Formats: sequence, C-alpha cells, structure tokens
Amino acid sequence: MSIRPLALITSLALLPAAGLSTDAAANERDARFFQQIEGKWRGPGEIVAGKYKGTKFTCEFSGLTPGDNLGMTLDGGCRVGMFSQKMKATVERSGRSYTGTFLDGAQGEGLDVIAGNVSKDNVVLTLKRKQLNGAMLARLASKDQLNITVSVNVGDTLVPVIGMKLDRLDRVTVGAVK
Repeated sequence: MSIRPLALITSLALLPAAGLSTDAAANERDARFFQQIEGKWRGPGEIVAGKYKGTKFTCEFSGLTPGDNLGMTLDGGCRVGMFSQKMKATVERSGRSYTGTFLDGAQGEGLDVIAGNVSKDNVVLTLKRKQLNGAMLARLASKDQLNITVSVNVGDTLVPVIGMKLDRLDRVTVGAVK
C-alpha cells in the first residue's frame, strides 16, 4: 500500500515532540517541552528534495498533552492548494521509551515513531515506515515559533526533505502561572 503524497509530506513533519529519558529530571524536562507545544499552530511548509521538490503546503494543528501520560497529540490538517488532508499524530510514554503513530501507523497509511531525545528547546525523533528510515528535528525557535525539519536516509546520508515553520495562533503564556 503506498502512502498518498500529501499524507507523506505532512506525516513526517507532523509528528509530535517526544523523547527517551530515564530519570525524574529528564521526565520534567520532557513534560516542559511538551507543554510548550500545547495550543494552536499554523504555518507553511515546503518539500525541499525529491520528486515533489518545491511543493508548498500549509498546516494547522491543536497540540494537546494526554491525560496522565507523558506525551503529545497534534490534531488538525494540511492543505496543498484546494486539496486538504486530516492529520493526527500521537506519541506517549511507554515504559522507558516513547511510541507513537501518525494516522494509522506504518502498518497502514502512516508512520511509526520508534525513538527520540528531548532537550530544553528541541526534540529529535527516529521515524520508520517499512524500508523508510529517517529523523525529525522540531525546534522551538521562540515560544511562538516551531521549526520542523524532516530528513530521510539515502544510503549512508541523512537528507533533509521537508521544512516547516509553524507560528503559535493562541499567544498563551505557556509554562508559567500568572
């Protein structure tokens, strides 16, 4: 089963922030990062390599943290011209790691998140779909801007293929009580 181009464009770029950590301090750091991603986001993206190079798209998402679990859900959609695609990605803590899916995971039309590492202002995720291996870097450039770069392995080289720049729409104070 092949993945639709719009779904592939956004599937790699839409995965939520996630990390692999083992102690309480790392869990707190991960939780702070996830909390900074909560809210409404919108912005443009572009495919920067491959068959669809130059294709531009726009996405809008709501970032939510799951009830009692450490993790993230992004729910919304993306569009290219007049075509749109609903998108949903979820990553949650599972034991000492994180697992996640985009759409229905690699067994269906989507992708799996198989590993990751969170720092203060970014997350690096390992992505997998059948023979496709790659990585996503999501970096908070500021409290109101999230930059995402998705790369895939081509031979022994990690090649950037998608770039996104999302702006916060809700302008809420995140991570502080006032």
